[in-house]
Amino acid sequence: MSSKYFVGIDVGTNETKGILINEVGKEIASAVTSHSVENPKPNYFEHDANEVWYKDVCIISNKLINKSHINAKDIKCIGISALSSDCLPVDINGNPLRKAILYGIDARAMSECQELTEKWGESKVLELFGRPLGSSDVVPKILWIKNNEPEVYRKTYKFLTASSYITYKLTGNYTIDNFLGLASFNPLYNQDGSINAEYAEGICDSNQLAKLQKTTDIAGHITQVAAKDTGFAEGTAVITGGDDSGAEAISSGVMTPGDMLIQMGSTAYMILCTDKLYNDNRLWREAFIVPNTYDVSAGTNTSGALTKWIRDTFYPDKVKEQNEGGTNAYQAMMKDLREIPIGSEGLIVLPYFAGERTPINDAHAKGIIFGLNLSHTRKHIMRAAYEAVCYSIKHHFEIFRELNIPINQIMITGGGIKNEEWVQMLSDVLGVKLQTPSITIGASYGDALMAMIGVKHINDFAEAKKLIETGKVYYPNLENTKKYKPYYRIYIELYKQNKELMSMMDKINQ
Repeated sequence: MSSKYFVGIDVGTNETKGILINEVGKEIASAVTSHSVENPKPNYFEHDANEVWYKDVCIISNKLINKSHINAKDIKCIGISALSSDCLPVDINGNPLRKAILYGIDARAMSECQELTEKWGESKVLELFGRPLGSSDVVPKILWIKNNEPEVYRKTYKFLTASSYITYKLTGNYTIDNFLGLASFNPLYNQDGSINAEYAEGICDSNQLAKLQKTTDIAGHITQVAAKDTGFAEGTAVITGGDDSGAEAISSGVMTPGDMLIQMGSTAYMILCTDKLYNDNRLWREAFIVPNTYDVSAGTNTSGALTKWIRDTFYPDKVKEQNEGGTNAYQAMMKDLREIPIGSEGLIVLPYFAGERTPINDAHAKGIIFGLNLSHTRKHIMRAAYEAVCYSIKHHFEIFRELNIPINQIMITGGGIKNEEWVQMLSDVLGVKLQTPSITIGASYGDALMAMIGVKHINDFAEAKKLIETGKVYYPNLENTKKYKPYYRIYIELYKQNKELMSMMDKINQ
């Protein structure tokens, strides 16, 4: 009897990760490769779809096969996830017509958000989205291309997102999963998967959109060209796949109401599984990947991106030492962090260094280092930045409590969990228990589990959940929780008191 293997690959903001698992969900091999994000203008963030997305998938797939020494024909199904609400126009031959406009960190289309709000009416927007239109919506990005790049718009055969494009490159078929399609492309699709022609009018043609289907449905099979590129066997099944955060949630067992994920990557992302829709204009909500469930989701614009900025800006000597074979720069920073008390001796950072998504939904928001005096050092600024990310997550928890949304279990994943002191800080700031899954690679593991469902190796998500084991558990130090509270209150007021000045600054620098 031949062995059965399943592959998951996830393309993130700065890294692509992949995992190969066996028929009982155990890791056989994993691989990681890194890439960069282009930031050509303030609020503009882009990836080259071929040189980043597809090239990375080819690198990872070949690494997994070579490391595991398996026969590629024994891989029964592949799952792909990637950045969520990106916008990539391709021509009739599937070639990108421009670099991909990235998810919510790219806020170039705010005037299009206003244009659509005026077109549909504020009450209709709130009915459709449960919140104002924002940078995490694809429709304004499509309209931005129409308004600003008419030649690109005219040549566009399909408007895709990252997972759609990669799946197309592997199978030749244009698909998008219902979780991502109904959320990020809202309101262009109806619940049954058909195109909503009423809302598509004036934005794009119905035939410019990919076919909507379930995340675990088979999108197609590896083509001859893709087999040569990736090392996968021609004819191997590929599921529709979807967005990275949904796959990350599945990877950590977020599959029943009350389960929650905090994903600490370049940005922070939260998904809380619910049994009904909760409407609040500070958050996002949609039907979840798991049938008959919903979710409340949220995303910040900086997490690891901010701590990386702190490292590169204030600790270049430690980066140099690391590059010369010395201690990891982040580990050196943690040594400094321990020397500074909670509250960073009166220093607070607002982490809005790239605008902000939830819960303030303000592309004009700016980073602030508040409370500086002559006794402060880089150590204080560094600790305050780590605390700021925790405060930004706590801001969401205050809203969850306000809405009385049940939370039973909180899993934490992403690159941030490599920093155990930071995770403990987050547990202390929130005052809650946090758990990591035993397999911590994240979204790619969720992709592999869903690939199992796709080819009916396992029946459903309930069976997938049984394969997931808990790793490390963090318990809050409630004395520390009390100490953080007054600093958190100042953090909240800092934005309120400076919001108008932030907007004025953008107008001055236009």
